[in-house]
Amino acid sequence: MKSNNDRHDEGLTLLGNKKTEYITDYCPEVLETFVNRHTDNDYFVKFNCPEFTSLCPITGQPDFATVYISYVPDIKMIESKSLKLYLYGFRNHGDFHEDCINKIMKDIIAVADPKFIEVWGKFMPRGGISIDPYCNYGRKGSVWESIALERLSKHDLYPERVDNR
Repeated sequence: MKSNNDRHDEGLTLLGNKKTEYITDYCPEVLETFVNRHTDNDYFVKFNCPEFTSLCPITGQPDFATVYISYVPDIKMIESKSLKLYLYGFRNHGDFHEDCINKIMKDIIAVADPKFIEVWGKFMPRGGISIDPYCNYGRKGSVWESIALERLSKHDLYPERVDNR
C-alpha cells in the first residue's frame, strides 16, 4: 500500500478528474507529465492512437489516421489521459498531415524532453492517396542522436503491404 509520500502524480490535473473539459482545437498546453520511476535504464514507451482525426487546411474535410508515438523517457513521462485530450484537440484543427505529425513530436519534446522519440502517422486515403509521415529526434550529443539518424534513413526500406485501408 502506498503512502501519500510515495505518490508520483503531483501536478497532474487530468488523471482521475471526473469533470474533464474537452478542448476542441489544438492545445499543446494540455499535455502533462509525471516522474519516470526507472531513470536507471532506457526503455521504449509506445502509444498507439487509432482514432486520430484532423482537418484538411484547404478543404476542411476530415482526415483519419493511426498515430504511433514511441519514445525513450528521461526524467519526465507523458501522462496518457492528457495525451488523449491533446490528440482530440486536432479534430477541429486544420493542418497538413506532415505538420500534424511534426507538431505532435515537437510538443512532446517541449514538455517531456525525451532521449528519443519517433512519431508516425498512417493516414487513411483520400482521393486515392494515403500519406504516412514519419519524424524522429534523438537528443543531441547522445547515442540516441545516431540512432535517430539510423532509424530515419532506414525507416521505410521495407514498406508494409497496405491492404487494411
